[in-house]
Amino acid sequence: MAPSPDLVRLWPAAGVRVRSGDLELRWIDDGLLLDLAAVAAQGVHDPDAMPFEHPWTRGTPDEVARSVLAYQWDARARVSPAKLVLELGVLADGVPVGVQGLVAVDWPVLRRVQTGSWLGIEHHGKGIGRRMRVLVLELAFAGLGAAEAVSGAFADNPSSNAVSRRLGYEPNGSVQVARDGVAALHHNYRMSRERWEELRSRHSAILGAPIELEGAAPLRALLDRG
Repeated sequence: MAPSPDLVRLWPAAGVRVRSGDLELRWIDDGLLLDLAAVAAQGVHDPDAMPFEHPWTRGTPDEVARSVLAYQWDARARVSPAKLVLELGVLADGVPVGVQGLVAVDWPVLRRVQTGSWLGIEHHGKGIGRRMRVLVLELAFAGLGAAEAVSGAFADNPSSNAVSRRLGYEPNGSVQVARDGVAALHHNYRMSRERWEELRSRHSAILGAPIELEGAAPLRALLDRG
């Protein structure tokens, strides 16, 4: 269901959608949020792995679902030039499969976004992770006017590292990050606006359909006010 015009006018992030073929990123309303919480409750990764700095995927199915609800309710309020947290639900052929996030701090000065995401475990290995990253990068650069996008993954998360490398991100150093009380190697990546524009046509071909942006201009206007 599309958000009401009044909500989009008052809160432009609610009107953001990015589509290509059967894949869509869109604002997470409460109905979609419940569906995504159920997806996460069924598992996001192998039990022996932990791809996240904060282990929100541990616990009973209900505990994991509550973690998703709590995080998303908090994130909704963080839409300003000083701090943007834009969480978009990922739907494949209309079915909720995960979340693609975009975070920006001090937007008028830095114009830098950081992306992060998760997919329900049953949707891994289908190429969705790569395609949804292409969509959020198009939103960041073409829709919001970002100057650069950064991402990262723990060294023991080969699939996430592979997505960044295959999309042409440049290595941006590696650091040790505390995870479960132990230092874990974390690789960082950077995509400049110029590099994205150089590679964009190649990545668009991955999708097999044109990219449609909706609602980005009002959000950009809000962020650019500074």
